[in-house]
Amino acid sequence: MKARVTVMPKSGVLDPQGKAIGHALASLGFAGVGEVRAGKVIELELAETDPARAKETAEEMARRLLANTVIESFCVELV
Repeated sequence: MKARVTVMPKSGVLDPQGKAIGHALASLGFAGVGEVRAGKVIELELAETDPARAKETAEEMARRLLANTVIESFCVELV
């Protein structure tokens, strides 16, 4: 079973990478772009066959390693 973990900076946390992307888009002539936030996507291939347990396992992985829960939030979806 495959799980996708999306990790993003929490709102209110400084995101210099997102700010740099926003400035670069503006310098390339892309008008009308508001705030840009940059995060990461991690795909996990899990041996678990039960969807509920697979999601629970991926969420535990995100809490313990994949996301810094002080400054980042995460979302887990099965794909």
